[in-house]
Amino acid sequence: MFGFYRLAAVCPTLKVADTAFNTDEIIRLATEATQNEAAIVVFPELCITGYTCSDLFHQELLLEKSLDALKKIAAAFTDSDSVIAVGLPLRMFGSLYNCAAFVQRGKLVAVTPKTHLPNQREFYEKRHFSSGRDLLRGSLGNDAGFGAAAGLGTAGFGAAAGAVVCPIDGFGDVPVTNFFTVNAGKNGSEVRVGVELCEDLWTAVPPSGELALAGANVIVNLSASDALVGKCDYRRNLVMNQSARCMAAYVYASAGVHESTTDMVFSGHLMIAENGSMIAENKQFNRESEIVYADVDVERLNMQRLSEGSFQDFDSRNVYARAARFDGLRGIDTLKYRFVSPTPFVPGNIETRDKSSTEIFNIQCAGLAKRLEASHSARAVIGLSGGLDSTLALLVVAETFKLLKRPAKGILALTMPGFGTTKRTKNNAVTLAELLGVELRTVDIQKACLQHFEDIGHDPKKLDVTYENVQARERTQILMDIANSEGGIVIGTGDLSEIALGWSTYNADHMSMYAVNCDIPKTLVRHIVDWYADNSGNELKAVLKDILDTPVSPELLPADASGQIAQKTESILGAYEIHDFYLYHFAKYGAKPEKLLFLAKYAFAGKFSDDELKKALAVFVRRFFTQQFKRSCIPDGPKVGTISLSPRADWRMPSDSSFSDWL
Repeated sequence: MFGFYRLAAVCPTLKVADTAFNTDEIIRLATEATQNEAAIVVFPELCITGYTCSDLFHQELLLEKSLDALKKIAAAFTDSDSVIAVGLPLRMFGSLYNCAAFVQRGKLVAVTPKTHLPNQREFYEKRHFSSGRDLLRGSLGNDAGFGAAAGLGTAGFGAAAGAVVCPIDGFGDVPVTNFFTVNAGKNGSEVRVGVELCEDLWTAVPPSGELALAGANVIVNLSASDALVGKCDYRRNLVMNQSARCMAAYVYASAGVHESTTDMVFSGHLMIAENGSMIAENKQFNRESEIVYADVDVERLNMQRLSEGSFQDFDSRNVYARAARFDGLRGIDTLKYRFVSPTPFVPGNIETRDKSSTEIFNIQCAGLAKRLEASHSARAVIGLSGGLDSTLALLVVAETFKLLKRPAKGILALTMPGFGTTKRTKNNAVTLAELLGVELRTVDIQKACLQHFEDIGHDPKKLDVTYENVQARERTQILMDIANSEGGIVIGTGDLSEIALGWSTYNADHMSMYAVNCDIPKTLVRHIVDWYADNSGNELKAVLKDILDTPVSPELLPADASGQIAQKTESILGAYEIHDFYLYHFAKYGAKPEKLLFLAKYAFAGKFSDDELKKALAVFVRRFFTQQFKRSCIPDGPKVGTISLSPRADWRMPSDSSFSDWL
């Protein structure tokens, strides 16, 4: 459902060279994984025999027992559509290969021989095995007497015309390949699997790079990587970086502590990464058999690749020519092994909070510094409401002036109280300006707005959109005119969430001369202001914390009888937390509304009801489509994250498109 598949990485207990013991344990663990709805189950390299058999690999008995074990494993899963990947030594074309074997529905779908054989220090694989490079390239072809089959059996398995096939006792002709395709599911989320074996990943040009460009969105690696000081972190980074580079899920299963310890120790490292993020990893050196699971989003990976030019420019015909095919894979409709963050824009790791917030803040400051210098602006003019967005913008301006070695008095903050301004926001604006040492001016807009109501014939008792927008445009007019008279530029305060929803008045707060918050959604604005507060002195921290606790409001409608904010944005639109969640998955991954709601139910379980999520989704879709005309002409501003709605950066959309299909 929605392109989710459960993957499993397994490290079994084993006895070196005891194929019977190892086979039983592999079957037991694979059965457990398949019963837990795992679509692909990956075991370590040479797990049927043990990686450390050394010269025993040249014993006829061990090779025969290995093949018998593979037959037993295949037979154990005759009725399962799960793919089981196991490692064993396998003779093909008169040579011995270190292979990954893939079984499904009782058949050997294909085998992948290892390409890069380590032969230094503690590893001497070339002593026992041949490289599968020529086999995978298909260079044997028909000249060697081995045909390329157009199809095998009747279960939907097949190898394309360019693949080498090898007759294997008990299985017939079997494709030799490191690339697999799967028939597309009902959501079009086709799975394509690429294969590496251990050392393949550590080379200068890992096979997974080409496989990913050809379409592989799941890379599996059967490995036997020994434990050395510092190697664990290096190995983890390799897997994460390769999954990011390939924009794929990467399943890594390595040999464990029950391998021979004659000269080295193995830790049983299990990892599953998705597009640069580690989503499942075990604690190493476990003496019991272990399985880690992850629910990966293949549909999301496929959609993200559509916008990546490097994935579109690659000629994948040669890779597809050697592909084998799995007979369909079972997707999942519940997520047990995937965390869905309710705040995807906000750094989730507390350890990296300071680093990420500092980097975001520095990007904002660097962008503004360049604009101030390039425009030869003497001053920065900003409307200060006492709300969250203008607070972050002022903090950025203040730090930028320090960066440029300019006095804080060069910053002109204007507080412009109107019909809905409350004492709380006004006092916070004044206090913030004083603590930052900027010049503060107050311009009351009520008299000018009443005059304008009279000029255009609007009844000031009619609290409609005109009533609100007159105030917003009056404030922008004041800012622009004062910036002209002071030789400065107006700093925009609107954030990415407001831009997405069109929650601004056209040609009012919609407009500025440089918008420092334009790529930062509301949830991230809150995060950065909170981070800044925690790193500030007591007085500044106190006012910032109070601003964080103030309801989000444009304050364009009169306060309630007690003088408190009556117009609360999130009561009208729905929680910004929900809208930011929808924006992230909609703009970045092209998720359908049904999938947005599916994910939101996991992310906000216990916090928002299904009705609240549905209502917010309808608001998001309607406003995102109908408010594009505002985004088509927004001011310049720095891109901070991977999502930008600037028509000059990441988002181009017709202003008059229909949203009916999305609702």
